[in-house]
Amino acid sequence: MKRITLSIVIALFAIPAIAETTTPAEAAKPAESTPADYDEALANELGADDYGMRAYVLVILKTGPTRVTDEAKRKEMFAGHFANMKRLAEEGTLALAGPLDGVEGRRGIFIFAVPDIESAKAVVATDPVIQNGEMVAEFHQYYGSAALMKIRELHKRIAKKEI
Repeated sequence: MKRITLSIVIALFAIPAIAETTTPAEAAKPAESTPADYDEALANELGADDYGMRAYVLVILKTGPTRVTDEAKRKEMFAGHFANMKRLAEEGTLALAGPLDGVEGRRGIFIFAVPDIESAKAVVATDPVIQNGEMVAEFHQYYGSAALMKIRELHKRIAKKEI
């Protein structure tokens, strides 16, 4: 019985050692190389990881509890909403924003280049549509292409009119 137990113990220590050995086919495999068109400076500028991705916070704006019905106040609130988005985009915090179809009260999205949901909550709190209760925000962690950070720059080159 002791001989069997000792054999099992030896085998358990040997399995990881066997698993760590490299086969001739694996040894002949070329090492992964960086693509020829990889731009390290751009990747660093955009905060990209090795996969060209980065963390964001996705915010879904939904219809809130308080519809602002006074036309003058509504116009002022939405002017502030658009000015706030422009400011956040210019400072590099807002990577993407846009309206949704309104289905199930979903009215728009923001994608923020911030480290966490708490940071996104602080940013969203500056928006007049949130402050007035016209909309409420739903927050989600999002992992996507770091190239998203270039959308604003590219959009300026293709838009004939400013929103």
